[in-house]
Amino acid sequence: MNLHDIVQNPDEHVRFAAYLDQLQQVADADEVDLVSRVLTDPDLTMARSAVVRHLDRRAAELHFDPAYNEWAQAMTQATIGHPFLAQRLREWALFRAIKLKLPWHPDDLLESSNWLQLKTAAEANTEAIEILAEAGRTKRIRTTARTSLTQRSKN
Repeated sequence: MNLHDIVQNPDEHVRFAAYLDQLQQVADADEVDLVSRVLTDPDLTMARSAVVRHLDRRAAELHFDPAYNEWAQAMTQATIGHPFLAQRLREWALFRAIKLKLPWHPDDLLESSNWLQLKTAAEANTEAIEILAEAGRTKRIRTTARTSLTQRSKN
């Protein structure tokens, strides 16, 4: 299904699935254009949802890769005007900094979304997990962080 056919379909569930399929298969050179075009869908909530799934998948693939910074800059340009998507990209940059032991500030982590705090509590380095075990936003985040610390101490 091409992009023109996708947009013409009145069912947002069909469009959502088709966008995800297109985003999964897009060539790197065409990614910015496709993301920008998806974000022109009349159902902006659905379009943003498809794009955030794409951003999460790609960032997870690339966050250890030197190509990440160029990709993130391109995606930032493609998602201008969409604060939630911009926030997700910033949070991926923070997660990457934590994982790669690059400079980061604890306040940035404590001010981040529940999504990032939970992800960090489950997957990051001990310093970040200790911060979240003590001061994570929700009980679930603090518990996940404490569990991660316990599991690390057993290894």
